[in-house]
Parts: sequence; structure tokens; C-alpha cells
Amino acid sequence: MSQKQPTRRRFLALSSAVGIAGMAGCADRLNSALGRSDGDSSDDPSDGSDGSTAAALADGVPPLETEYNSREQYRQPGDSFDDLSNLDDWEVVQGSGEADQDVVFAGDQSLKLQSNGSENIVAQRSLSGEDLTETDLSFAIRTTTPQSLAVNLRLVDQFGSEKVHSLREVTYRAPDVGWFRSSPGVFQQSEYEPAMDSLDRLEIQVLHSMDEAEVWIDDIRSHEKPDQGYVMLTWDDGSLDYYETASPLHDEYGFQTVQAPIPRWTEQGRDGIMSVSELQERQDEGDQIVVHGTHNPIHEEDDEEAMEARLRQDKQWYIQNEFEGADYIVYPHNSYNKTSLEYTTDYHYCGGFNQSGNVNTTSVYGFDPLALPRTIGHDLDISKRCVDLAAEHNQCTILNFHTFEANNTMSEGDYEDLLEHIDSADVEVVTFDGLWKLRTDQHY
Repeated sequence: MSQKQPTRRRFLALSSAVGIAGMAGCADRLNSALGRSDGDSSDDPSDGSDGSTAAALADGVPPLETEYNSREQYRQPGDSFDDLSNLDDWEVVQGSGEADQDVVFAGDQSLKLQSNGSENIVAQRSLSGEDLTETDLSFAIRTTTPQSLAVNLRLVDQFGSEKVHSLREVTYRAPDVGWFRSSPGVFQQSEYEPAMDSLDRLEIQVLHSMDEAEVWIDDIRSHEKPDQGYVMLTWDDGSLDYYETASPLHDEYGFQTVQAPIPRWTEQGRDGIMSVSELQERQDEGDQIVVHGTHNPIHEEDDEEAMEARLRQDKQWYIQNEFEGADYIVYPHNSYNKTSLEYTTDYHYCGGFNQSGNVNTTSVYGFDPLALPRTIGHDLDISKRCVDLAAEHNQCTILNFHTFEANNTMSEGDYEDLLEHIDSADVEVVTFDGLWKLRTDQHY
């Protein structure tokens, strides 16, 4: 079921807490400048979820700097499910695991998991007596071996049926790694749906194709499910292919999309790239133009000063051209690291991505604001499965496209089939504004 939003729809969620949140953001930047911890020790600041509502969405073109650090404000959403302060309930059945009191996200310790060579890792705990009906889970994760690695939450009921939530890829760049929160959507489940009120166990599975894997897990939390599923369609680089071919289809269905143009390519008038006026025209039609910025991996920048200058200058271009989605960011090459995230929060509230070629979805209320997952829209069947899972499990799928001539984007005909499939599914098509409103509306 599609739902057309009003052209250039903008939400404004403000409260008296805005001033407090703004001061908190300044304090975070001061802490960063002084070299204070960002979450790798138990001296972390609290999550900031004190019942206040931070400013979530800009009304019109946003200011250059954010009013608060979204990763701190929305650091521990939902309710605590297992803070891992007591590992007696956990058993590592493959690989090895131990408590780590030096590297933690919250509380006194985390669970450090390591593979024995190239084997996968499996840790489990009993869920006897737990009822996870209409419940999503999230967890804090840190890994020194990202990229070729997936992390599953496998829920098994007393009859052997399973539901597997999966983060399919981590593009956080080593060696400068830190924590982020993941709330993966359902990747697959048994033919017979598991009885969520008669569960047997929860498994954490670390799947990888490397010589070794090393992962820390902390602060598992529970979240209610939304009433429906959501789809976000993102187009990177500002291709003319979108403007000429895809956008008329979007307009026909009443779907808004997220555009992430590259300023230099736009200013150069590069062949096959939309102009500023064409991007502004699409914004007037309801599409959201967000920051993509300098088109090289940010983790390759030489120093912190260069990172900060890049983020500032990139956002300034979008503001100067009156693009109202400038509070959101799509990382070029899906590249980010611990240091870049520290500066990204000064300019952006939400973005990402950890991108995969397979189904890679998220819950709506538990994701890290700046480490969302995304699926490459290269295959029609995989993309349809993303939509179907979003509809069935009330989660969100974010699909990515570039240009129809590229091997990372399905053909024009397949794309039209996909839009028809979305239109017939029980999902709502949203931009960053819609997803961020859901995430920030009383879901800390």
C-alpha cells in the first residue's frame, strides 16, 4: 500500500529540551577536543535518554551545525534486555568468549567473542519464560575485523522453529574502530513461524570469511514494533538517469526518494549528472536532497582537521543551494570510522551506511542514527524480498541505486517492476525525514 506525502512535507518536533540538547552537543565537542573517551571504557557519558525530546527535524534549510549529538541522545533506546553484566547465563558453543571490563559500551563489561581461526562464532543464552511477541532487539557492537563479517541474532522456539535477524555487512573501517548500535531486521525464518511467547534460546552468531574474527557485544535492548513496514529508496551521485527515467515513475506512484548528489560533479556539469536546478526541481516534487559530499572514502583523510573541514565544507554547499535534507548524510563508498563519526555528529543527525548486496534491513526504533544498514539494489528478486520482509515484520528496508547502466543497479524494466511491487505491498515509502521522525518520536 503506497502513501503519497504532501510535496516538500516537513515535520517539526521541538520542545523545551532543545536548549539542553544543544548544550549537550557543545559538551560532546569539548570532550572530543580534550581527547576524552567516546565509549571504549566504562567512563562513558550516559545515554541522555531522560525523557526529553530533542529537536529532530529541520523546518526548511537547516543550520550548518547540529544542536545535539544524535548518537549520544539516542544511544540506548528502548528497554534493557541483557546488559551482559552477568555472563553466567551465556555459553560460547563455537569459538571463544570472555568478559571484557576495559572495552565497554555501557555498564561494567562487555562480551568479547573470538573465532578459533576461520570458524564462525556462536554464543547462546536461554530465553525460557521470555515473551518477545511484537518485539525487536538491538545491541551495541564493536569489531576490529569488519567488512567480510555478518552478525545474526537467532531466536529459536521450544519446537525448533527459528527467526534470524541479520546485520549482513560492517563497513566501519579498521583500525580506527569503535562502538555502534545495530538493530537488524529479519533475514529469514522457518516455514513454521516461531512461537515468540515460547522461546528456547537466543544465539549470537558471527559469520565471517577471514582468517579470524573479533567482536565485542554489549547492551542488548528490546523495542516495540511499529504498526507497518517502511521502504526508503536512495539514489547516489545525482544521476541524470534518475531525473529522466526513474523520477517520472516515482511521480506516477507518489513515491519520494532520497538523492545524494556529489557537489563537484554537479558544479562541473559532468555528463550524466543532474544540475542544481534539476535537483531543486526534484526537491520541489518531494524528493529529499541529502549530503554525499566529497567523493572519496573519509577514513583515508590524513588527519582530524581535514575530516572536520571536509564535513563542514560539504554541508555548506547543500545549504547554499537550499537543499533541506542537509542534516542527513550518505557516506561515499560507505566509508566511516570512529574519528569521522565524532565529527559527523557536529553536522548531521542521521545517515550511513553498512551496505550489503543481500537483504540488510533494520528495525525502526533501535538503530544507531549514523550507522544504518542498506541493501544494494542490483537484483530484483533480492530487492523484492527486502520489501516483503519489511511488510511482514514491520521493519525498514533501505535500497540503493546509482544509474541503470551500472552493475550495482538493476535494469530500468526491473526497477519499474520493483516500484509496482512496492505499491502493492503493505509498506510506506519514506525519506530520511519520515524514518528519523519515527526513530526520535519517544523512542530514545
